[in-house]
Amino acid sequence: MINQTPMTLIGAEKLRQELKRLKYIKRPLIISAIKEARQHGDLKENAEYHAAREEQSFCEGRIKEIEFKLSNAQIIDIKKIPNKGKVIFGSTVTLLNLHNQDQFTCCIVGDDEADFKKNLISINSPIIRGIIGKKINDVSLVKTPGGNVKYKILNIQYI
Repeated sequence: MINQTPMTLIGAEKLRQELKRLKYIKRPLIISAIKEARQHGDLKENAEYHAAREEQSFCEGRIKEIEFKLSNAQIIDIKKIPNKGKVIFGSTVTLLNLHNQDQFTCCIVGDDEADFKKNLISINSPIIRGIIGKKINDVSLVKTPGGNVKYKILNIQYI
């Protein structure tokens, strides 16, 4: 049995949109490019043909990857989960770094959705693994590549 991978509702929708774009926009364009390149004669030395075939291979690979991810996704809508004040997948958490007093807010997402610049942090990151299940005002010691850091949970939202 394949383990399901947690994914937020927003992350699943982004993958569905990418899949739709690849299947219904990019794939037909690539097929058209291959057809046109074939008309230029000898395929052995036809750079346009080989480039289009390579692009087709990447496109089909990505389509299969997205379909696999969506078929094995456990899509979690955080808004439908009663807020019991615990840090869980999908929650938005405000943390205070007790070492340097930096405060930051992040949303806990799946690996494919993670984007540090947008404050979307993977469920598998050291910081998040250290705070999962904790409550407001709890302090957690997190082992990071830069050393141990204590974080205090200031706020937990299910938005």
